[in-house]
Amino acid sequence: LRKMMMPYTALNLQDDPKNRKLTLSVYAKHLAMPMGVSHVLAFSQREDRVQLRLGRIPEGPTMSFRVERFSLAKHVRAIQRRPYNSGTGQQLFAHPPIVVTNNFGDAVNNSSAPGGATATTPSPPHIKLMRISFQNMFPAINVATVKLAECRRVVLFQYHPENELVEIRHYAIKATPVGVNKKVRRLVQTKIPNLRRLDDIADYITGTTETGDVAPSASTTASASASGAVSDSEAEDETSHVVLSQKYAGRGNNQQQKSALKLMELGPRLALRLIKVERGLGGGDVMYHALVQKTPEEARALKARKEREAQLKTQRRQTQEQNVERKRKAKEEKLERKRQRKEAREEEAMAELRKGTVVSPLPHDDDDDGNVSDKPKKGERRQR
Repeated sequence: LRKMMMPYTALNLQDDPKNRKLTLSVYAKHLAMPMGVSHVLAFSQREDRVQLRLGRIPEGPTMSFRVERFSLAKHVRAIQRRPYNSGTGQQLFAHPPIVVTNNFGDAVNNSSAPGGATATTPSPPHIKLMRISFQNMFPAINVATVKLAECRRVVLFQYHPENELVEIRHYAIKATPVGVNKKVRRLVQTKIPNLRRLDDIADYITGTTETGDVAPSASTTASASASGAVSDSEAEDETSHVVLSQKYAGRGNNQQQKSALKLMELGPRLALRLIKVERGLGGGDVMYHALVQKTPEEARALKARKEREAQLKTQRRQTQEQNVERKRKAKEEKLERKRQRKEAREEEAMAELRKGTVVSPLPHDDDDDGNVSDKPKKGERRQR
């Protein structure tokens, strides 16, 4: 999941076990905000389920999801016949992916409008909030200034209204030149095959020899077969053909060249169900709950109770701060009175010395009320 958020994520961040007991708001305030993090994704696992909380820093909202099913990236690669060769992983994850959201907008209903016209049903607020949150997790792309070579990945968020699940998929974009022979394309994109059984490279391209016989097949290296080349059926699909406005990654994908685009899944896969939406970061008013339904009267009563509790908490905090301030001022005033009495005694003793009279020794200490204490110091004996 961190690789899907690349490059604007802490890929090698190791969480301190001491911080796992912190609340989401405290964690975001003291750890995430100093690093400039805009969103935090917190997973929690129990015996029967896995939960995901998605919160925007610093003031929310927070969405709580239940992970219905998931597959790791290594599981996705294990079931693929030709996994994507991410040998140039640094270039693949050097730029943020393109975000695609589907079925999060207004629903189209063809039967409800009179005369067969189409009518749109507004989506619920929590559906629109999910779409906005998923889009804001990744930086926006400026179409006027973006470079085609930077668009290497796609993240798809698919909402299914029938079961209220959100499917998340992560793909890599692969471009293959079209309009040329399959064998010529293989020569351009991969290494030269083993041609030791052929007399001429034309025999490999045409498939026949000069005498018209079938040419022996040329074996390619393992890297060519594992490169994930597009098959003939995929290359002939004209819906995936585009004319490149700029040079793209891969051999033969030059400017003004027609290429076929293909999505290669990288993983992971997630199926999420929205459970709760909170107004704040890890707290606050509950804006939506999938399992608990309240009437407007119950919602208003609950909100009023929460407001009273918040006001009471604020009053207690203010009272506590006032008590601390009062005790601090009383302590400072006590020390100030003691300092003034000491200065007064010293001035009186200096005045007596200037007159030449005998002055009794200064008292050892005085108490808080200004009374002189005649207790001897440690190590001295009382004179009788």
